[in-house]
This record gives sequence, structure tokens and C-alpha cells, in this order.
Amino acid sequence: MDYKTPTSIDDAVQLLVNASGPVQMLAGGTDLLVQIRAGFNKPTLVVDLKNIPELRKMSINGNGTRIGAAVSGAELNENSDIKAAWPGVVEATDLIGSTQIQGRASLGGNLCNASPAADTVPALVAAGASCLIAGPEGERTVPVEEVPTGPGQTSLKKGEFVVEFQLPKKLARSSDAYLRFIPRTEMDIAVVGAGVSVTLDESGICQSARIALGAVAPTVVVVESGAEALIGSKLDDDALGKLKAAASAACKPIDDKRGTVEFRIDVAGVLATRAALIAKHRAEVN
Repeated sequence: MDYKTPTSIDDAVQLLVNASGPVQMLAGGTDLLVQIRAGFNKPTLVVDLKNIPELRKMSINGNGTRIGAAVSGAELNENSDIKAAWPGVVEATDLIGSTQIQGRASLGGNLCNASPAADTVPALVAAGASCLIAGPEGERTVPVEEVPTGPGQTSLKKGEFVVEFQLPKKLARSSDAYLRFIPRTEMDIAVVGAGVSVTLDESGICQSARIALGAVAPTVVVVESGAEALIGSKLDDDALGKLKAAASAACKPIDDKRGTVEFRIDVAGVLATRAALIAKHRAEVN
């Protein structure tokens, strides 16, 4: 196995395009290295992206928020401006592994590992985030939800990788939240994850909303009917009841050792309503 550390986007693209065998990109390596050691993943080339400056930058201004794909969870959690603007995205990232893992794990890796239970994906989707992707044909921008296509599979073409995440301009009286259910108290894989973002007007009526669920289908689920149930309401019991029903109805889960189909369907509705209330309370003071 060969190991390369390019220092520019162009160099990384060329390495990926010219690779003759299986190739893997490394942003944090917290999943990839485990897979290689276990023999599940056998690349002939590993391209470490952490030395490319564009993948390590963070910024927030009047045009929106940008987070490099190789920024670690620990680094993101220390950025007070982004944490204040997008608490749901940051709290989802903060749930990935232990303190040691946080020093390596990245948003880009969590997305491109394409686990249905990835914590950051529902939070990013709820926030309306997009990915800037670089490749041999140049750059393109796609919504985060279009990257995972199935467990362990993405829509990235040969030679492509995620450079950064782009979140929209933060509006007044808007916020987000992420919640998950796990069997243990920490450092576990989500049985269900729910990300919610809302924008309120001055009277507290919801003007826009996004709902996304993880670990309840092969890929992240966008619950448009749940968002529609909140818009035009003050997130009262009736609206939250409709959201709960919509979130549960959107689930297509499996039975596994962490939870049954029935359990996941029920918990998805509960977590979506709780996350919506948290996002609402944050928006009211934002």
C-alpha cells in the first residue's frame, strides 16, 4: 500500500485520477484505518488530504459559513462563532467518538464514509448545507444529501473529493438542533438521529424549516412533510404532533442489534419533535 500527502487540490486530483488500483482518501482516518487493519478495506493507495490548506479552513461572514472537509471535530468545537451560528451542526460533530477521536474525525470523513448512522449528516442536511467537490472536471457544488447513495457508497466520481461544506447565511431568529438515541450514554452509534432547523418571524411563527433523519434508511431522510407541518405555526402541540407522525412515516429502517423497526419508527418521531423545540427555543433568543 502506498501513502501520499498532496499539498494542493490539483495534486490530489491527479493522484486519484492516475491511481491504477483501489484508492482511499483520508481526512481523519478514524473509520478508514480501522477498516484497513480489519482487512475490510484493502487500498493500494491512500491519499491523505489533511495537508491541503483549503480543506483545513473555517470562516463565517455575511455570506455564510464554510468548514473545510478535513477540519477536526475538536477544532470545530473551539470555533465560538460557528458554534453560536450553527449549534446543531457542532453538537452533532461533537458526538463522534471520544476526545481522542475528536482530534482526528472530520465532517468530510463522516459524510464520505457513508454510514446511514452518521451523526453530522442529518444535522448538515437540516442546516441546508452544500458540498464543494473538486475533481478532474473542475469544481461542483451539491447538497449534502446527494452525496451518500447507500451504505458505504457515494455519488463522488473517480478523482473527486469534498473540499468544504457551505452553510447558508444565518438569518435572524433562526437556529438548529440535533439529537440522537444510542443504547449507551456516549461513544456509540446512533439508533436514530434527528436534525432540525427553523426560522421564526417576530411573532414566533415558523417561516421555514428543514427536518432530516439518520439511521432510519439506507441514506439520510429529508422529511419535507414534517417541515410543512411546522411552517405557519408557533410549533404548538398540533404542529408537533403532525411533525411526529410525518417523521415516523418517513422511516424505512431495519432490525439490528441496536434497535427494531418499530422502535426506530417511534423514536424518530419523538426525537424530531424534541429537536424542533430545542431549535425553536434557540431561535427565539438568537
